[in-house]
Amino acid sequence: MMSSLEILLIALAGIGAGFINAIAGGGTLISFPILMAAGVPPVAANITSTVALVPGYLGATLAQRQDLQGQGARLGFLVPASVLGGISGGVLLLSTSERLFGFLVPYLILLAALLLALQDPLRRWLLQRAPHGSGGRVAWAIAPVFLAALYGGYFGAGLSVILLATLGMVLEDTLTRLNGLKQLLAFAVNGAAAAFFLFSGQVLWPVVLGMAIAAVAGGLLGGKVARFVKPRVLRLIVIAVSVIVAIFYLVS
Repeated sequence: MMSSLEILLIALAGIGAGFINAIAGGGTLISFPILMAAGVPPVAANITSTVALVPGYLGATLAQRQDLQGQGARLGFLVPASVLGGISGGVLLLSTSERLFGFLVPYLILLAALLLALQDPLRRWLLQRAPHGSGGRVAWAIAPVFLAALYGGYFGAGLSVILLATLGMVLEDTLTRLNGLKQLLAFAVNGAAAAFFLFSGQVLWPVVLGMAIAAVAGGLLGGKVARFVKPRVLRLIVIAVSVIVAIFYLVS
């Protein structure tokens, strides 16, 4: 049983995660630590956060579905790799003891914060590199996408940055089309991992329902105020909070 304060914190975490994902990315770095602060064990907190935030990935994919036109051949290769990688990451997570995963938590948070910090430089590099057409051998992207999906199924925070970097290094295309492809692959990874977790017995359904609704509300709010909020500033705040949380876990 959770206290009223813990329930309120989880609801606020869902709103915050949805809001941040809609503007800057990195919402998992809010939802996951708060679930742990509410007393949820690390593995269950990670699983519950993954399942709760899947609707947000679906919404982002639908919002950019027009950018997927003409990419059917790529999807035929990369979606299966994403699904297999997401499930494999889920299997690896469930095979990790609570003690070991708890030990890894601060390092995973720091890694995700680093990936978030690299997001703007990555986008600048892609804008300089990306041509107006499309090309590149999609077969070369299968293994890197699978490895990124493996990470995504295991922890997930920062997955979008890894996927976009992978696609940008292997495929030649505009940033808009690569970003649309990234959104669908991220949804495939998290959706596959979440579907696998449904049978794990570690999904806290009342928390999932409340956080999912709150995340959708936060996403809608973020979409409405996005023009007034600088993504870079919000991203820096998330990075700073994540580093503080990671240091707290390392010390404790």
